[in-house]
Amino acid sequence: MPQENNAQTTAKPSWAVLITLSFIPLIMVLGNSMLIPVLPTAEKVLDVNAFQVSLLITLFSIPAALAIPIAGVLSDRIGRKKVIIFSLILYGIGGLLAGFSAIYRGGSYGFLLASRIVQGIGAAGTAPIAMVLVSDLFTKDNRSKALGIIEASNAFGKVLSPILGSLIALITWYAMFFAFPLLCIPASLALWKLVKEPTKKEKPQPLTQYKEHIKKIFKRQGNWMSVAFIAGALTMFTMFGVLFHLSDFLETAYRIDGIKKGFILAIPLLTLCGTAYFTGSHVKENTRQMKRLIIIGLGLSAVAIAVIPWAKNAPLLITAVSFIGIGNGLVLPCLNTMITSAVGIQERGIVTSLYGSVRFFGVAMGPPTFGALANRPFLLFIGLGVVLFFIAWLCNVIIHPPKRIKGKNGRSRLLIRKKPLSPA
Repeated sequence: MPQENNAQTTAKPSWAVLITLSFIPLIMVLGNSMLIPVLPTAEKVLDVNAFQVSLLITLFSIPAALAIPIAGVLSDRIGRKKVIIFSLILYGIGGLLAGFSAIYRGGSYGFLLASRIVQGIGAAGTAPIAMVLVSDLFTKDNRSKALGIIEASNAFGKVLSPILGSLIALITWYAMFFAFPLLCIPASLALWKLVKEPTKKEKPQPLTQYKEHIKKIFKRQGNWMSVAFIAGALTMFTMFGVLFHLSDFLETAYRIDGIKKGFILAIPLLTLCGTAYFTGSHVKENTRQMKRLIIIGLGLSAVAIAVIPWAKNAPLLITAVSFIGIGNGLVLPCLNTMITSAVGIQERGIVTSLYGSVRFFGVAMGPPTFGALANRPFLLFIGLGVVLFFIAWLCNVIIHPPKRIKGKNGRSRLLIRKKPLSPA
């Protein structure tokens, strides 16, 4: 794995730092998932149709996915903490605007959508940049464990969201919008006070040089990184697609909804959460082991999703989706560590953010795709299983992250060889 840049701190960050950074992806996840239980109520109150109310989710997700690379560039140029804190403030302001839009004259749908766009742009600089900052702060064996905790926190946010959303909705359907600034303010203060960003000994590269370095990174490492990006997006697409399928199955076949359904949906997400923590704690920076776990995780997800067309009862379906959660928990921490460790600190923000962006698109595209193909289950599930196996094969063939070596000036640089390097 790569040598660390001189700009990076050698001190081991405290658990308070890791807890603070873990809270950031949890807040981002709540921004979308917590709204799901109140969408039917919002549809009636705002007097809109199902498609229009779904835009409250879409117009959060798409702006966030598009803005993540911009946040990554800014984090490389002006610092991670500044970007995260500004993003949390913007995220909280978007929540306030959404809450007031819901109150104003019984609810202003147009202003509510605009507020969600603001909130989505704010979300772009939260979890993805927190992952970059974790990679800057934690080195060697501690990095994979820290990234595993970040991924577990992300999954735990998805576990908590429908339950918390249902509980807050007991006050009123728009109460959760006002909860966002209440979460963002302490997170921003904790980040400012507790987290010390590594001091860069070098000034930010000139923009033209920065662009050239990014081009060189993707020219030299683009093959394996592209496959890793696709694997990350596909795992998120699969997980959120099958959760949508499970949610619909519970409601149509068993008439289970509300908090009870939230607890059932939490089961496969808890398997993802636990597996991600375990994986991050044990793989360290062993590239060979990470590659093996990525292939196993994708293969396990492929087998589990192929079982779903024959899952005619809730226990079997929950079990299959839980195995997909385990597969994701094996894949995601390994991908996170490999991608963030493969580039220097000055370019890590944009590369990691591009990875975060494609993951976000995977989350956004999963439910509508599964909904559109709901009447063709064999095409959907067997076809996706084949795709997962194919990506696992590609990972086996192509993922060979290059090493980095120390240059004469103290900066790390890529070690280039004509043939792909075997995993370290």
